[in-house]
Amino acid sequence: MANDAKETKMETANKGNRKSDGGVTFNKDILTEEKSIVVTINRVTKVVKGGKRMSFNALVVNGNGNGSVGVGVGKSNEVQGAIMKATQVAKKNMIDFPLIESSIPHEIIGKFGAGKVWMKPAVSGTGLIAGGGVRAVLEVGGVKNILTKNLGTRNYFNSVYATMEALKNLKTREEVLKLRGVE
Repeated sequence: MANDAKETKMETANKGNRKSDGGVTFNKDILTEEKSIVVTINRVTKVVKGGKRMSFNALVVNGNGNGSVGVGVGKSNEVQGAIMKATQVAKKNMIDFPLIESSIPHEIIGKFGAGKVWMKPAVSGTGLIAGGGVRAVLEVGGVKNILTKNLGTRNYFNSVYATMEALKNLKTREEVLKLRGVE
């Protein structure tokens, strides 16, 4: 009797993923899987009349691994709430950038506040040479071969937004030729 109950639970759990002929179907959400990375979580304390009020903010990057990435900041009284809000904001603020053989098309410097990030394309096999927030943004964006250096601040927020500015300004060879009027 106990085995029958277990089998029934297993069948109902697998029901949505199986075809009648035994083949597996895939959800559209699973195929276009987005990856999220929590870059940093900060505890913020506000002094009020009755004492101290604590809250949290989270910086999250979200991407599809194929040239699309977004960044979001969320604030809440709980860590999980802050992460959820930040993930929603990151999905709204997605940008697309060109990828050429899992690297960027050209060298670029991104600036935001005191943050300054230098990025240079690399040959296949080099790997993702980046640290901190820059690494998180490039990883979820699908960049696999790149050289980077954080030249400005070590603040996660500024370095992540500087990386986003650099990715926004990337152009392919065809786009540059079109801007110059060359065929």
